[in-house]
Amino acid sequence: MVTPIAHRVRKRRDALRAAGLRPVQIWVPDTSRPGFAEECRRQSLLVAAADASDPELNALLDAALADLDDPAET
Repeated sequence: MVTPIAHRVRKRRDALRAAGLRPVQIWVPDTSRPGFAEECRRQSLLVAAADASDPELNALLDAALADLDDPAET
């Protein structure tokens, strides 16, 4: 027997599929896991070090920001 809630969920999913959408399952890190914050810090330090060793990165970012601020673009 299908419960009223299961019927509503099925109906909603069918409507979404009819609209051309499909369900996607996304796995994300468990932020409550021990060591999560430390791993974030470790990875961010690696990225910062890589950015600091790339002299062309700041020029690229500055150019991208300048494009966003260009009034002729709007």
